[in-house]
Amino acid sequence: MDKSLYVGLSGASRTLQAQLVHANNLANLSTTGFRADFVISDYVETSGDGMPSRVMTVPKGVGSRMSSGAVNHTGRELDIAVAGEGWIAVQDKEGLEAYTRAGDLMVSADGDLVNGAGHPVLGNGGAMNLTAYRKVQVGFDGTVSVLPVGGGGELIEVGQIKLVNPAAGDIYKGEDGLFRRFDGEDADQDGAVQLRPEHLETSNVSAIEEMIGFMNLSRQFEMQLKTMQNTEQMAASGDRVLRDE
Repeated sequence: MDKSLYVGLSGASRTLQAQLVHANNLANLSTTGFRADFVISDYVETSGDGMPSRVMTVPKGVGSRMSSGAVNHTGRELDIAVAGEGWIAVQDKEGLEAYTRAGDLMVSADGDLVNGAGHPVLGNGGAMNLTAYRKVQVGFDGTVSVLPVGGGGELIEVGQIKLVNPAAGDIYKGEDGLFRRFDGEDADQDGAVQLRPEHLETSNVSAIEEMIGFMNLSRQFEMQLKTMQNTEQMAASGDRVLRDE
């Protein structure tokens, strides 16, 4: 009888975690370049004497959907979107290379080129820094050119944004929302990756799909609780039978 308790308990725990992931997806519905997540589950036999027949569902981790979000024209000179597959290389808080699709770039007070989350954008020579300029332009290949203050009327190339395209199975999303390679190595520049200047990619989260998924999980959670309640009632009935005898 206790097998049903393992089924109900493990199922309810997995459902709760899945609901948290769906809630986080909905919270990032308008986050630039966000990739929706999903829970990956598996089953394991419970360890201990007499327990091999007890199987529990356990979460193995969280995966991310790699489909692209909608790309909208903004007209802002520092907004960029990756055209098709590929990633923008940035520097995380530990100073290591990571990847994002969020191209809402800006220039900090120190002249550093960063995205909306404050992560420095990487070029082939490291973090990119722009001198005082009157105008900035980002090319389709990631080349950044500026019209310096006090200079002539010609744009001067100051660097090239590092664009990469590692295989989807080689990267994972960290808790900070940035993607990294499993092996910890830096990806190579990929000249085939192109940008769409003055555009931004939206989140790939579908509000309708997330809400439907959330409601389905709520029903599953109720079913798991019902399973545990029925088991408790059956155990109580068995106790009464034994007492009556």
